[in-house]
Amino acid sequence: MTRTASIFIGLTALLLIGSLLSLGMGAVSISPSETLAALSGNPVKASHATILWDFRVARVLLVLLCGSALASAGSAFQGLFRNPLADPYIVGASGGAALGATLAVVFHRAVPIGVAGFLGALGAVLVVYAIAEASNFGSVVSLLLAGAAMSTMLSAIVSLLLLLSDEVLHEIFSWLMGGFSGRSWSHLTQASVAAFLGIAIILPMSRALDALSAGESSAEALGLDLRRARLLIVIGASLSTAAAVSASGIIGFVGLIAPHLARRLVGASHAVVIPASMLLGSILLLVADDLARTIAAPLELPVGVFTALLGGPFFLFLLRKGVASS
Repeated sequence: MTRTASIFIGLTALLLIGSLLSLGMGAVSISPSETLAALSGNPVKASHATILWDFRVARVLLVLLCGSALASAGSAFQGLFRNPLADPYIVGASGGAALGATLAVVFHRAVPIGVAGFLGALGAVLVVYAIAEASNFGSVVSLLLAGAAMSTMLSAIVSLLLLLSDEVLHEIFSWLMGGFSGRSWSHLTQASVAAFLGIAIILPMSRALDALSAGESSAEALGLDLRRARLLIVIGASLSTAAAVSASGIIGFVGLIAPHLARRLVGASHAVVIPASMLLGSILLLVADDLARTIAAPLELPVGVFTALLGGPFFLFLLRKGVASS
């Protein structure tokens, strides 16, 4: 068995064990053996099956889905931009999602907040991509500049709306910090389609991302259609990001840290980096969610707080070790 295969088996096992433990956490503690019994249809207590299937299973699956989606998008954008600081929100998705969610709350949820966040994220990315394609700069530089400008502008609009409608400040702030409180099977179903579609687009682009890592000129010399590759990567990563945002709000650092960890574990080839990043992203977000709902129980804290607390110092450690520049 190769080292890479062993790492994937180890990460998968860690994810399964972590998911099992997570299912048992909450106001009613359920042991791993009792959890397995309830999931297999032979619960020790009838209430265990209700608790798991009506509340916890959907939440844990949604956490894993969002972690995978953000990590795959982060891997794709880091490869596309050849930038270790690229994350899923680099082309304006977070600003668009924040504006969409804010407008939904200000206008009394004429559109569900998750749907508004999803549409806002995709809309912002489409505008950024259109501006970049029409510019005279290099395409990658244009995407970065347009994404930065769009994020700044949309954040300013969100701040203005919050000042004018301060009664929605707490609700929007909580959503912007990210979390999975109250999430159900309907949220999982809504997010799954776009997330799986985005990931399905990203995974076949691994060779293109490998080629782009040597520079656009080299990639073009190898016969890569740069415009098509950029478009597919942006579409796939944006769909994954928007799906995660629609379900959880804006959660940072997962899509930034997971690809760095993956490259350290399995090497630089995107064919293994992307799936490894997805596993690591799911594990990181699962840990953050467990901390968010248990560390100050019964109060549930924003998951984004814990991804920042876990990810910030760890990323500084990576920078110190020189991993982020590798």
